[in-house]
Amino acid sequence: MAQSVMKKIIVFGATGMIGSELVRQAANDSSIELITTITRKPLPDDIIRSSKLNPIIHRNFLDYSSFDNVFLAHDTCLWCLGISQNKVNETEYYQITYDYVMEAAKQMLKSNPEITFLFVSGEGADSTEQSRFLFGRVKGKTENDLLKLAFKHIYILRPGFIKPMHKNSHTAWYEKLANPLYYPVKLVAPSKVITSTDFANVMLFITKHGLEDIGNKPLHNKDMNQIIKQYHLTS
Repeated sequence: MAQSVMKKIIVFGATGMIGSELVRQAANDSSIELITTITRKPLPDDIIRSSKLNPIIHRNFLDYSSFDNVFLAHDTCLWCLGISQNKVNETEYYQITYDYVMEAAKQMLKSNPEITFLFVSGEGADSTEQSRFLFGRVKGKTENDLLKLAFKHIYILRPGFIKPMHKNSHTAWYEKLANPLYYPVKLVAPSKVITSTDFANVMLFITKHGLEDIGNKPLHNKDMNQIIKQYHLTS
């Protein structure tokens, strides 16, 4: 396991369930020195406030030509931005899920070839890009094309069932759906579920220490639960 040093991180998707939990955990992590959030709108009131937090409002997620200094000043990007395929049309979903991340990733590599990239994908992403579901096809293509880039360290995370541990105004609909199902699903398939806090802790663990010998293998809930158990990461 690599030695942990003070880290400066960029978080995309900080207003969502995963991103907001990641910001919350990072703010309380003594190994995280700086948390830069890049959003299109100001952070809502339910996002934790911290002296480490450096919020940047950026309207055009297809253009990062002015971000050289920002990307160069950070060690790791954690991409948590996403949207339900049921909330937008196919063109919009493709733009948010594929174009946004690819444009940012390409500019990051150009600005800072040493930056580490963590991409939150999802269970059901299809590496063959042949899924009959839009989510599976587009997430699979995004994973594939990110892995073709020259990142020295890139990690693909495919969470399945996630239990939200803190209220979030942007994902109240998911909380209402997920919370009643968590314990029944955990009882039947405990390795298949994870809390938002544990998921954020795994992302921060990878940020600080990396993971050896996984190659381009995506991490599923089962893998992340093993990491939590092995390194005692549960808060």
